[in-house]
Amino acid sequence: MPDFANSIASPLTSQRAKGRPSAARRSPVQERSQETVQHIFDATSKLLAAGRPEEITTSWIAREAGISVGALYRFFPDKQSIIDAIAVRHMEEFRKSFEGRMAEMGFSDGPAFLGKVIDAFVEFLEARPDFRAIAFSRQISAATRRRQADPDASGGGLVKRFMIESLGMTDLAGLDLRLRVAIEAGERLFAYAFEQPGMEERARVIAELKRILSAYLFPS
Repeated sequence: MPDFANSIASPLTSQRAKGRPSAARRSPVQERSQETVQHIFDATSKLLAAGRPEEITTSWIAREAGISVGALYRFFPDKQSIIDAIAVRHMEEFRKSFEGRMAEMGFSDGPAFLGKVIDAFVEFLEARPDFRAIAFSRQISAATRRRQADPDASGGGLVKRFMIESLGMTDLAGLDLRLRVAIEAGERLFAYAFEQPGMEERARVIAELKRILSAYLFPS
């Protein structure tokens, strides 16, 4: 999934092709474009957090962002592309955040590491209601879900890296299949956990999630 904030085309490309110095003049255009995209993301996240993501329209998003619908379409072809971009940004944020802490953590075994990943992801979900809304209501497109379910992406990639580097696993084809199954099962169990009426009930479901995935990924 492309990073729309960094991939938007500059209208001054023709000036650069003619050899004119354009860096100083191009920067404000790029900055305004990036700001507009960020406004779109912020507006969409606010509407998602308010609930009923299936009812959100590009007109609502544009109005919340303080721009015209035409300006929104300069950067995104539809609502789905915005939602997918937000989902990917969140998953990359989680991966980078956890990777930054991995060196400080000590893990004695696979289940301990997996437990830390799950706890960190629960904390991440709790702090981002917009991400919960699109992830748990199946608002992310099938194509983006397939990319994010790849064993080398996001949370799955963290577990795969640990299993290879720390546990010495070498059957990569078999490992990829197990991780895909674990990711699919985990996605449904995370959603079920957040459907619980209270924190105590959620914690019990998360504990079962850890037990099930640990037994599957790290059989004794």
